[in-house]
Amino acid sequence: MGILEDFVADPAGDPPYLQVRRRIAADIAAGRIAVGEKLPSVRALAAQLGLAANTAARVYRELEATGLVETRGRNGTVVTRRGAATPAKVLAAAERLAAEAAVAGMDDDAVLALVRAALAAR
Repeated sequence: MGILEDFVADPAGDPPYLQVRRRIAADIAAGRIAVGEKLPSVRALAAQLGLAANTAARVYRELEATGLVETRGRNGTVVTRRGAATPAKVLAAAERLAAEAAVAGMDDDAVLALVRAALAAR
């Protein structure tokens, strides 16, 4: 079975890019998508899921920003070792924190300072 073959976005849920990003991240964390595995091209992912190409590109940009995948130009986007080593629960908690911080109007530096303080306190 290919990547996200059984995925269907919930029209009443979060924006599609967020649903797709979460699913890919969870599949990486669970080992369903292996380290070094090549993801579909942006166009192929968009066509497969019925998304705009810009939406699929955003998914990959955000996954790359978190270090879960790496884009290698014409060689495509692949899963990194770091991505596969990220526990799904920790990834979900980080996404919830980012969402809550955005709602609260916090900037990235303030959120990172909070996380650093929490890490130092453990």
